[in-house]
Amino acid sequence: MSGMRDQAERLRQIAESYKAELSAPRRPPSRRTRVLAVTSGKGGVGKTNVSVNLSYALLAMGREVTVLDADLGLANVDVLLGTAPHMHLGHAITGQADILDLIYQAPGGLKLIAGGSGLEDLADLPESDLQRFIQTLRKLEGHTDFLVVDTGAGLGRTVTNFVLAADAVLMVTTPEPTSLTDAYALCKAVVRKNPAADIKLIINQVENRADAQEAADRLSATVLRFLGASLEYLGAIPVDREVSRSVRHQQPFFLSAPHSPASQAVRELAQRLVGEPGSPRAGVGLFFDRLTRVFARSNH
Repeated sequence: MSGMRDQAERLRQIAESYKAELSAPRRPPSRRTRVLAVTSGKGGVGKTNVSVNLSYALLAMGREVTVLDADLGLANVDVLLGTAPHMHLGHAITGQADILDLIYQAPGGLKLIAGGSGLEDLADLPESDLQRFIQTLRKLEGHTDFLVVDTGAGLGRTVTNFVLAADAVLMVTTPEPTSLTDAYALCKAVVRKNPAADIKLIINQVENRADAQEAADRLSATVLRFLGASLEYLGAIPVDREVSRSVRHQQPFFLSAPHSPASQAVRELAQRLVGEPGSPRAGVGLFFDRLTRVFARSNH
């Protein structure tokens, strides 16, 4: 436990040294929260790292940001942050705690609702438990500008249900053919259930922008040709030794290396997201309305 406390203290010191950006004036809580589901077709592409560091980039722009770790099988946002919340999402699922009591103040002002490894799949919960869980999640309304949902990877029902309910889907992949194939499979699963889904592509671990653009164009063309849907290329994050170093030290690279190429890239992603017009579908309440419907459909 002392090691975890030391990591948390180091992160607080890093955040303090980076105060100029992270202390940007905060907006009052929004009543129309944008819900971003960060997902991937396979594991190992850096999805959770993107979720955390993109959240810090949004926070640095003066937005209130809450990360919901919805990867119930391998929840590890808290590990990446070097923190140890005493309560996690499982306490809300079982009715042991109110969702607002689960909000953990991570270093730098980021809000975190931790997941719980080994939790039962939400899609398999009894209807009464699922409804109670979703109702308590509604209390997040008005507490954040962005709710960043870090989903599990792959095509599981819980993953696709969170993705289908979100305002926008941030699909993380790498340029490797196998990763792109898995990303296409997830796009296919989402588009078949919601042809109007707002899917944005992030290419991670790229050697250069040209390779990223080529991979994005190839995947977008395939989605358009075979699914009849559009895929927006949001941007790319380069290979950066600061990323692996920050993972080893359980420190978000946006805090520990704010001027690194990877940090600059996620800053650009955040700027594009903030610059987009608000969706009429946005809002935590509407998100959980949709979440209720998709879970109900998946249970029949």
